[in-house]
Amino acid sequence: MGYVGLASSLYLPSLSVDRKLKIGLIGAGWYGMVITKAALKVGGVEVIAICDVDSDHLIKSADELEKLQGSRPKSFKYYQDLLDMKGLETVFIGTPPHWHALQFIAACSKGLDIYCEKPLSYDVQEGLAMINAANKAGNIVQIGFQRRQSEAFKKAKEFIEAGKIGNVHQICAQINYIPDLLDNTVQQPPESLDWDEWCGPAPKLEYRPSIGHVAWRLEKEYGNGHLTDWGIHHIDIIRKIMGEGMPVEFYSTGGLYELKSKITTPDTLASNMAFRKAPVNWQHRLWGTGDVNREFNNGIFFYGEKATMFADDSRIVIFNSGKDGKREDISLPTELMQEKHVGNFLDAVRNKDKKKVSCTPEDAFQSTATVQLAMISYYTGSVVKWDQQKKEIIGNPEASRLLKRDYRGKFIHP
Repeated sequence: MGYVGLASSLYLPSLSVDRKLKIGLIGAGWYGMVITKAALKVGGVEVIAICDVDSDHLIKSADELEKLQGSRPKSFKYYQDLLDMKGLETVFIGTPPHWHALQFIAACSKGLDIYCEKPLSYDVQEGLAMINAANKAGNIVQIGFQRRQSEAFKKAKEFIEAGKIGNVHQICAQINYIPDLLDNTVQQPPESLDWDEWCGPAPKLEYRPSIGHVAWRLEKEYGNGHLTDWGIHHIDIIRKIMGEGMPVEFYSTGGLYELKSKITTPDTLASNMAFRKAPVNWQHRLWGTGDVNREFNNGIFFYGEKATMFADDSRIVIFNSGKDGKREDISLPTELMQEKHVGNFLDAVRNKDKKKVSCTPEDAFQSTATVQLAMISYYTGSVVKWDQQKKEIIGNPEASRLLKRDYRGKFIHP
């Protein structure tokens, strides 16, 4: 119907759409549907199953998918039942991050190819278990860092490699905004929502709209805050542009000042990350005006010896050094990053070529663990030193305990 085959010629030149890949969606809420509809726009797929622990999500998403593709997917409450469905080839995981590890590993055990939203995992040890599961399965996996498809960030990488701004000695990133916070009074969850199952392996907090659907991002137990949820995109693209691995040291400071009793993660954070090539400073404020110049509230500053370069999803601004240094503004298209990233995955699946994937679990782990370790530094008020080879924190037992959190009830940490 409307979406099928719309963009396959644009993004998947080697993709034959004669036979449609059979997709299952785990987590049929807002963002799960974003990535699934991106797949339909690319073409060559059919969504044959969806699952969600909210029955309203299931009905509304099944209705929408039926209109878009002409066939109605089967609906399941539990992801294990979806994974048992015959004919399933590929799974999209669009649940909150506290569910990623168990669903990802279960899909690997079925030999299914996986597109999983970022962050890779909730804690560091989960991420390592997910890498092991994917390596054992040998399946094709893409993690949803769609800003890797941004033409502006690709151009920023070209400029740095060509020496346009000289040697880069410092990088600063920020996303400052005012969150639209929902009601935070304790109440009964909607009748359609199985709150116990939604919480899953994470602690079961008393329900309130401010930590439910979509709003969980600034809750420590589910989303782990603004850096982990949104800032991770900038940390990932900095790694990509600079060709970096993980930092060797972290120190984060901040607090919860203006949004007390409304969220449980810092509304003010400054994090210093000692990458090998250039230190990275992250900052956010969920109050006030953000940057002195609001046009730079969301993006990355690369400080080079010849010039300072600012980059965001769709533009680059270069401030040349010297008394007569001029400002250069370069606009680049930002459309269809999501479709290009999903299309990259589908191309790899169709060609059975893992090398085509833009963001592997191993790569995603480094970006995910980086923000997780920065938050561990904040929670412990300490310097965190990371051994990349051993995948462990050095000489800080309190911080090391936060690499893995306890699972709740019947759930077993991988």
